[in-house]
Amino acid sequence: LDIMGCLLKPTTGHVFIDGIETNRLSDRELARIRGKKMGFVFQQYNLIPSLTALENVEIALRINGWSKQEAKRRSHELLETVGLKRRINHKPSQLSGGEQQRVAIARALANNPKIILADEPTGNLDTKTGFMILKLLKDLNKNNEYTIVIVTHDLRVGKIADKTIKIMDGRIVK
Repeated sequence: LDIMGCLLKPTTGHVFIDGIETNRLSDRELARIRGKKMGFVFQQYNLIPSLTALENVEIALRINGWSKQEAKRRSHELLETVGLKRRINHKPSQLSGGEQQRVAIARALANNPKIILADEPTGNLDTKTGFMILKLLKDLNKNNEYTIVIVTHDLRVGKIADKTIKIMDGRIVK
């Protein structure tokens, strides 16, 4: 996931994003690709505890140059998309695990990325909430044409995924 997300460069092989070989890009160019073309969803949510749900989404937009007004509008829209319209002013400690994960997904979608990389997005969630998150990701893939890559040990993901790749001991086995 780190290599696909341009966080690490491969020691062998090549990574192409939109026909561009990322191996040869500078750290600055890689950061630009991550900011414009990718959204990341982490198992631990990585929300800023002192910020509200709205502010946690807004910050991703502000970092990428959006005006305060446009960032607020887009953040409201995204939090509504993930079903959190009534929780926008709550801080992470006031949200359930599923709600925090939905804030993280909204943040990942903030810059309209082409690719969403999700690392164990259901790992810290109960079965019902995990299924809701998987359905949300599936709907985003279907309705918005996002490419979504999920790394997981959760077998439920395979049941809803269009394509699965199984890796064992660092090798693709299926």
